[in-house]
Amino acid sequence: MKMDFRWHGSIVENISQNTTDLLKVEHKESYAAWLQYKNIDDQTLVNNYKQWCGRISILGASVVIESAKKELLLGISSMLGIEPDCSSEPMQASLVLATNASIVDLVDVDFDQLNDDGYVIKTVTSGGKNTIFLVGKNDSGVLYAAFHLLRLMQNRKNLQQLDILENPKNQLRMLNQWDNMDGSIERGYAGNSIFYKENEFSDELNRIEDYARLLSSVGINGIAINNVNVHKVETDLITSRLLPKVAEVAGIFRAYGITTFLSVNYASTITIGNLSTADPLDPKVRQWWKDKAEEIYSYIPDFGGFLVKADSEHRPGPFTYGRNHADGANMLAEALQPFNGVVLWRCFVYNCLQDWRDRTTDRARAAYDHFKPLDGHFHDNVILQIKNGPMDFQVREGVSPLFGAMENTNQMLEFQVTQEYTGQQRHLCYLVPQWKEVLDFDTFAKGKGSEVKKVVDGSLFQYKYSGITAVSNIGNDYNWTGHTLAQANLYGFGRLTWNPDLSAETITDEWIGQTFGHDELVKELVTKMLLKSWSIYEKYTSPLGVGWMVNPHHHYGPNVDGYEYDVWGTYHFADWKGIGVDRTEKTGTGYTSQYFKENTDLYEDLKTCPDELLLFFHNVPYTHKLKSNVTVIQHIYNTHFEGVEEAEGLVETWSQLKEKIDQERFEDILKRLQEQANHSKEWRDIINTYFYRKSGIKDEKNRKIY
Repeated sequence: MKMDFRWHGSIVENISQNTTDLLKVEHKESYAAWLQYKNIDDQTLVNNYKQWCGRISILGASVVIESAKKELLLGISSMLGIEPDCSSEPMQASLVLATNASIVDLVDVDFDQLNDDGYVIKTVTSGGKNTIFLVGKNDSGVLYAAFHLLRLMQNRKNLQQLDILENPKNQLRMLNQWDNMDGSIERGYAGNSIFYKENEFSDELNRIEDYARLLSSVGINGIAINNVNVHKVETDLITSRLLPKVAEVAGIFRAYGITTFLSVNYASTITIGNLSTADPLDPKVRQWWKDKAEEIYSYIPDFGGFLVKADSEHRPGPFTYGRNHADGANMLAEALQPFNGVVLWRCFVYNCLQDWRDRTTDRARAAYDHFKPLDGHFHDNVILQIKNGPMDFQVREGVSPLFGAMENTNQMLEFQVTQEYTGQQRHLCYLVPQWKEVLDFDTFAKGKGSEVKKVVDGSLFQYKYSGITAVSNIGNDYNWTGHTLAQANLYGFGRLTWNPDLSAETITDEWIGQTFGHDELVKELVTKMLLKSWSIYEKYTSPLGVGWMVNPHHHYGPNVDGYEYDVWGTYHFADWKGIGVDRTEKTGTGYTSQYFKENTDLYEDLKTCPDELLLFFHNVPYTHKLKSNVTVIQHIYNTHFEGVEEAEGLVETWSQLKEKIDQERFEDILKRLQEQANHSKEWRDIINTYFYRKSGIKDEKNRKIY
């Protein structure tokens, strides 16, 4: 059905009564996220912008360039109140969209400086005529340039002398949807899936398109649209019954420069293939996957490939047949290779049934132990997808030692935008500062200066494929992320995947300006709230890198002995003497030896181990003094009281903005912050009481501990 769109302020109102369009009307600011395109009330600025935006020339034609045109028309009409003229004639245009194939000699661009998806934004004044050129190395570059220009306008930047050259640092910039076809989302904290409902695809395609717009605006270029835990129904996504719908969704994302991937069930040959085995070395299994790949590409010629979780947490995999992960991944890689597809093979592999009472058992070791010996054995269209830490997206943990350890195997980094262990989008926890620490971590793989960001952008070892991915945090809530401020995590993830060298402050300032406008008090206070929130959350939850301490399975709320698959409550080894996991080479699990020497030495020695990771690497007495000269037990007491005070401070800070934020978003955020403040007290009381009773050591400040 052809939709009739009409421009109204900062949103598009669709004449049809589609649910997505009603959301746009009823929840304008919440739904628009950072693509507000608010009417600019500074007439001088409006007049200045109009000289650049009155006439648009589009050189070239494709679905992606059409998306760039649509976005510019929406943004310009909403912000400036004008309808630009569009043509394919550049001579009279004030804004020109083009690729290197169509720009000819209109503007001086050195395309040798641009990589795939790179672009130039350049202001040219000639013969009394002013023109802004948005020039991409490819069509996606044109789209990214359009979003960049709109970002500048939303943030009220000067357009007079633009000379911008942008290249994405990472080749693959992805999101993993953990959506199930029944409409649920594993670790989803913002409603149900926008993709699926009642074991079928959703018919609200407008909402999927709006999601594609949000992702493209921050440079995301790939998406896996179903859960890595592939259940029976989701296995059918690679069958003729559902591939037409997959192709329809892929078409929506294609128009925004985003490639579609699918998570697949490793045992599909058994589940839907009428074979009795999934052995990767069985010729029939190998042929089945080759035939299946050919079928998928007949529906989706630019299909990205498969995301696979195997041999972990009860998922099937090659271990069943005595094969290793290279055998399993390579079998799929061979099937995809003729179509330039890739296999994203997750390294989150460990024995979830092992006895955690054994102090030599260490889940942190598992990924390295499984994959390091296989370096060089994977095909060059296999990418190992490695979580940022060896455990499971904790509020604080060591960086995975696998990064940089496999010189001959493509690697990509996996973050978690959805806040599984960091408050589930009911608590404010801005994760960009955490991600920055991971990206800037020096692996020493090739000596000093071998940061994780250089491993995963492919430059350290010249990987053929590499990049960054993350578990998405969106659902069908009207504001996408449940907690409106959690939109900043999605925005920040995209911007960091594009350029890991961006500072947290720059990203935060961009997001606030586009989301809430340019009131100085709003910028000051929201910036303060976001940048402090990770520290606040860490203070009232698990201390000094020990991790977990949350209720098993749903991972929300304090449970000091809570640990997935652990029925004995011993993972942190707390007793009356002390706490912590001894992961040293000398007396513990030997995990520290998996790092390169400089980091092994750093973490092995109590004197040099950073305090924030002390209990991740060492078991120490409660009376052990930190570098702050405070004992471990007193640090636990202090930080949990401080965390509550600072969580209450978030409520007080936000309350100052009542007259400066639209009522819906103000009230929604206030309720979330109030819940967080109340919940932080529960954390404080349970954690402090546990350790007081365990240690028998009183709080030096004589505060009330039950």
